[in-house]
Amino acid sequence: MRVRTFQLIAAAGTALLLSWAAVGGARAQSPAPALSGQIIRTDQAGPMEGVLVSAQNSQSPITITVVSDQNGRFSFPAAKLAPGHYSLRVRATGYELEGPQAADVAQDKTANVDLKLRKTKDLAAQLTNTEWFMSFPGTTEQKRALIECMSCHTLERIARSKFSADEFMPVLKRMTTYANNTIQARVQRRVAEVEFPEDRARKVAEYLSTINLSKSESWSYPLQTLPRPTGAATRVVVTEYALPRQTIAPHDVRTDANGFVWYSDFVENDLGRLDPKTGALKEFPYPELKPGFPTGALALEPDADGNLWLAMMFQAGLARFDVKTETFRLFPVQSELNIDTTQQSLLTPRHLNVDGKVWTNDVRKQAVLRLDLATGKYEVFDPFRFTPKGRQHSPYGMVSDAANNLYFMDFGDENVGRVDAKTGQATIYPTPTPRSRPRRTMMDAQGRVWFAEFGADKVGMFDPKQEKFAEWNVPTPHTYPYDVFLDRNGELWSGSMSSDRILRMDPQTGKAIEYLLPRSTNIRRVFVDDSTNPVTFWAGNNHGAEIIKLQPLD
Repeated sequence: MRVRTFQLIAAAGTALLLSWAAVGGARAQSPAPALSGQIIRTDQAGPMEGVLVSAQNSQSPITITVVSDQNGRFSFPAAKLAPGHYSLRVRATGYELEGPQAADVAQDKTANVDLKLRKTKDLAAQLTNTEWFMSFPGTTEQKRALIECMSCHTLERIARSKFSADEFMPVLKRMTTYANNTIQARVQRRVAEVEFPEDRARKVAEYLSTINLSKSESWSYPLQTLPRPTGAATRVVVTEYALPRQTIAPHDVRTDANGFVWYSDFVENDLGRLDPKTGALKEFPYPELKPGFPTGALALEPDADGNLWLAMMFQAGLARFDVKTETFRLFPVQSELNIDTTQQSLLTPRHLNVDGKVWTNDVRKQAVLRLDLATGKYEVFDPFRFTPKGRQHSPYGMVSDAANNLYFMDFGDENVGRVDAKTGQATIYPTPTPRSRPRRTMMDAQGRVWFAEFGADKVGMFDPKQEKFAEWNVPTPHTYPYDVFLDRNGELWSGSMSSDRILRMDPQTGKAIEYLLPRSTNIRRVFVDDSTNPVTFWAGNNHGAEIIKLQPLD
């Protein structure tokens, strides 16, 4: 097998070793910060809380970010910055740095730098997708049509366009020819055509022409922004690991028992492994099953032995990676089921040791598949055959219990489904909120199923024992959460393609913190490492070719 290795210069890891040696191990007194300073506004006096300050060593692809406190001061821990020359940037909606800024960090000495911020001349360039949704006029139903746009690009792209409704129609039709696993750095075409409903597309085109620049040189509506982080939301350190190609699209990200970070590449046939201590990156390529079809995988899940499984999307099958031998075994969908639209997005191999079977899906068939490892064949289950016709379904996020019974999210509609592993019988449980579009999911130690309600701006929980639901609104409208993770403390974590914020919520109290990220970030699957104290949040920037680590300070 070909293995591609990249050596990143890990400023963070090097600094950790240096600072440890400098203090002679773990002493009670914390070392002085490596870099600190204050945020100064040129337009008015007073402290500026919630400004994200990022530092990147000129020799490293690793960027560290901290947030200014209520006094407008920021501080980088000594363990995070090794000696060197750092370029600095900020994120503070409505403001920008007054000229380039940099700092030189020396060993055992605090570098001090004050950063002057001025009003930005281009507020639109700083808006998140959530803030564009807030700004756009129109009904909830009109805006709902745009939530899929974020899968490939930002809403700023729409807002700055100058197409009329008529000119938008061929653009919308062309977009239906692109595969789900498309990013701006790598556009992939579908082989099979999909339906293009003219009447519905016309309504969307007409709406888009009212929110872009087709009729005037400026927008007819005010640009709305969210407030900067305050309080607990400023108590965080974010690390960005830039990947070596813009065509790498990390979709699912997770750590293993050895501290490695693994990710599925949404647009290339590679499994990636990052060592966050040294910055070393390895890519493990796997062959194409269907040459000429879009490449890349979506779900990345471990089995009970620690091997990693990939759902290969339009390549039509599953892949198992043996972490000990570093080899792949591919399980293609058999020819009688393998058509141009065949697409495996999700899978759950965690309990395959029960019966030797792995659950997956077929998106276009609105079906559930199950791979029998002994035969290499897939069975087909139609969980919606006894439900009312005419509704669009899409078995998506998947998890199985200890008996390998399947629970799945109906991303096309509003249901949580269960398929009995022994009988194949399906049970459908509608969520309390209609058209909720539940997306990704996980199961906790009590057997409860937690999930994100992408279409409802909620996170939810289904208790199979009681057959009851609970739902929580996310604090910021137009977040459209993609996934959730329940950590060891009983707190929920979530991310989205929209807000550039990481949600941390206590479902017992409803208390929530939203951590703003340093740059435009398209998040899919989220993962929490429970072995650290506090816990550590991980995700991929699917459009930004980077891995993100978020460490709350409390």
